[in-house]
Amino acid sequence: MNNSMTREPVALKEWAVTVNALRDGELIMVLRKGGIVEETRDFQLVSKGFYLMPAYEHQKEHLLKAPYQGRIGSIMEGWSPDMDSITLGVYAEAVHDIEINDQETLDRLREFHIWTDRFSEERLKWKRTKPLHLLLLRVYRLAEPAELEMFPAYTGCKSWVKLESNPAEAAMVPVLSDEEFASQVAQIQAALRQG
Repeated sequence: MNNSMTREPVALKEWAVTVNALRDGELIMVLRKGGIVEETRDFQLVSKGFYLMPAYEHQKEHLLKAPYQGRIGSIMEGWSPDMDSITLGVYAEAVHDIEINDQETLDRLREFHIWTDRFSEERLKWKRTKPLHLLLLRVYRLAEPAELEMFPAYTGCKSWVKLESNPAEAAMVPVLSDEEFASQVAQIQAALRQG
């Protein structure tokens, strides 16, 4: 991504533990079906590029694979539901939006993410007639995280948040090299083609 590209003032809400794993290069995907209070009945990619807004509610240790358990406690330190600001330190570009409709396809992704089988199965089964969206993300760290005022519109179980102000466009550093990212995308695509 070109650092001079204008960034849309929009954010995708995702578990804070997931945002950290994306930021640290442990993960290049998210699985989405949409939030409980979505304006539409299913998930839609509203912008190819977006900030990742950490969501602290509803994170559950037992839905993370063993190597990733134990992180939520430290992430929650200092957080409270009435915080008056939120920090955005990660930006992502959706390189692929792949629809998944069956358990067999989902099972092929098992080794590429941080969640348990139970988590991914529950995501697939919720709103059963709608596909599960696998977003493959090119992730960037912001050189200077943006501290934004927290607005009521940012809360609740929704996927997308329209930011009240556009964060200053700090320089971005890719989490993975082009080669590392291309290799991971190729591995995931190969796994999806099996069967």
